[in-house]
Amino acid sequence: MITPGKKKKIIIGGMAGVIVCVCLLVWFLYQSHSNQTNAVGETLPLVRTLTITPTVGGEQYAYAGEVKSRHESQLAFQVGGKVIARNVELGSAVKPGQTLMQIDAKDVEQSVVSQQSQVAQAKSQLQLAEQNLKRYQQLFLEDVISRSQLEQYQTAYDIARAGHEQTLAIHKQSTHQLDYTRLKSDKSGVVSAINAEVGQVVGPGQVVVTVVQDGEREIEIAVPENRIDTIRAASKAKITFWALPGVTVEGKIREIAPMADAVSRTYKVRVALTQASAQVRLGMTASVQIHEAGGASSIPFIPLSALYQTGATPQVWVVSQDAVHLRPIRTGIFGNDQVQVLSGLNAGDVVVTAGVHKLREGQKVKCMAGDK
Repeated sequence: MITPGKKKKIIIGGMAGVIVCVCLLVWFLYQSHSNQTNAVGETLPLVRTLTITPTVGGEQYAYAGEVKSRHESQLAFQVGGKVIARNVELGSAVKPGQTLMQIDAKDVEQSVVSQQSQVAQAKSQLQLAEQNLKRYQQLFLEDVISRSQLEQYQTAYDIARAGHEQTLAIHKQSTHQLDYTRLKSDKSGVVSAINAEVGQVVGPGQVVVTVVQDGEREIEIAVPENRIDTIRAASKAKITFWALPGVTVEGKIREIAPMADAVSRTYKVRVALTQASAQVRLGMTASVQIHEAGGASSIPFIPLSALYQTGATPQVWVVSQDAVHLRPIRTGIFGNDQVQVLSGLNAGDVVVTAGVHKLREGQKVKCMAGDK
C-alpha cells in the first residue's frame, strides 16, 4: 500500500525527470543552432583594400585640365569669299583630301577664263615672232638684211616668249586660287571646332575649322606663375579622369608656354600621357597631380571611403593576418575624393577601402584578388 508520503515522493521524482529531459532538449537545440551559426560564419566577408606605398616628392598639387591631341590643325581658306557649303559637323571623322567647306568661286572662275584668253593671245604672238625670226634669219644668211635688223626680230621673239611665260604663270596662279575655294583636310582626324557657317563671308587666313589629328593624347592645364619652377623640376605626374573612376595614368611634362596668358596670367602646360588608355577620349576632364622633386615621402593618400569615424578621431581598418583591426590616424588635406594621412600608417599597411561600417574588431576577412 502506497502511503501519501511515498506518493508525494513519486510525483516529485517524476517532475524532476521531466525537467531534466526538457533541459537536455533545450541544450541539444542550442548546440544545434550554435553549430549552424558557426557554419554560416565561416563565409568570410570580401573586402577591397589598398596597400600603403610611399609617394615621391615633398608636396603634391592638383590641376584641372582637358584631354587634347598633341597635334591640332586650324584650317583656313587661302582666299576670301562667301561660304556656300559646309560638309562636316562637330565630331565628324575626316580623311586627307576631304572637302570640308567651300566658298563662292564665281569671281575666281571668271579670272581663270580671262587668263586662259591671255595665254592664247600670248601664244599666238609668240608663234608669229618665231616665224618672223626664222624668216629673217634666212634673209640674213643670204646677206639681204643687216645684223641690226635681225637683232630687232630676235628681241621681238624674246619679248613674246617672256610674255607667254608670264601669262602661263598668272593662269596657273588663278587656277590655284580656284582650288583654294575648297577647304580640304591634309590629315586624318576629328573635327573639334567649326567657326563659320553657310552664308558667312570669311577672309583669307581666318580659322574656320579645327581638326584634331589621330595619335597621341595629352592634358592641357593652366599653372599659376608662382608654381612654374615646381612644374619644371617635376619628375612625373599622376593623372585621373572624372568620367573614368579608378583609371590612373602616368604622365610627364612635355611643354611649358614661354609667356603667361594675358587675361588669366597663367601658363599653359602640356602633360603627355606615357601609357594612354583607349578609354581616354578627347575633351574629357582630367586632374593632374604634380609632385615636387625630392626624396621619398611618408605622407600617403587614401580614399575617403576608407575612413571609419565614430567620435572625434578618424580611424581605418588595417588587415593583419586576415583579420581587421581599428587604427587611429591623423589626417591632412582633402581633395579628389582622397585624404592625406599625416600619421598612423606605415608603408606596407593594408587598409580596407570599402564597407568599413560593416566590420567589427578582430573579424576575419578575405581580400579581393589583386588588392594587396
